Amino acid sequence: MSAPRVLVVDDHGAIREALRIMLETHGLTVVGEAADGAAAVRNAAALQPDVVLMDLRMPGVDGVTATRDIVERGLGDVLVLTSFDEDELVFGAIAAGAAGFLLKTADASTLIDAVHRVAAGEGVLDPRVTRRALAALAGLAGRDGRAPRRSEALDDLVEAPVSLLTDRERDVLAGIAQGWSNAELAERLGIALPTAKTHVSNVLAKLGARSRTHAVAIARELDPGE
Repeated sequence: MSAPRVLVVDDHGAIREALRIMLETHGLTVVGEAADGAAAVRNAAALQPDVVLMDLRMPGVDGVTATRDIVERGLGDVLVLTSFDEDELVFGAIAAGAAGFLLKTADASTLIDAVHRVAAGEGVLDPRVTRRALAALAGLAGRDGRAPRRSEALDDLVEAPVSLLTDRERDVLAGIAQGWSNAELAERLGIALPTAKTHVSNVLAKLGARSRTHAVAIARELDPGE
């Protein structure tokens, strides 16, 4: 299998260069770069990367808007790099269909593995990112003690009842929430790999989810006890 083709998106040139060196040193192909969301969409359309490594906070068109455009147009899978103070942007990226989330502090081996997994059609959920996002989705109290007003990003999450899922599909969803790959789902649930892939597809379809991360967010939003 050829190395994944990656488009690096960040508004800081030094960060783009560091990511390029890291990726290419580990055998991945960086097909291009972009300094803002508009350029990211244009370059994704022109260069057809397997994975778009996406920053969220950028001038002009932000990473959430760019992610939505790239996913809706089928221009590549988006792996988001985020920091601890970007919860609201993470909500938007989940709804936009990002395939994975990593903290910007992730080490090289974690990043390279994540790119390979996203390129293979799997999801990547850094527990430190999703724990914060899903806790907020469960409805933490605001500063005044009242339930916080739902943001537009949360309202974008597609609502579909988790009750549509079979028991096995619930098991698969729980595994997805743990960040398990398709191979790990198959091994841990004692099912064949093609069956695991089929269950994942069914879970996404029934929940109306654009990605694994989106499916977990929907499930937690609709049924925080899950």
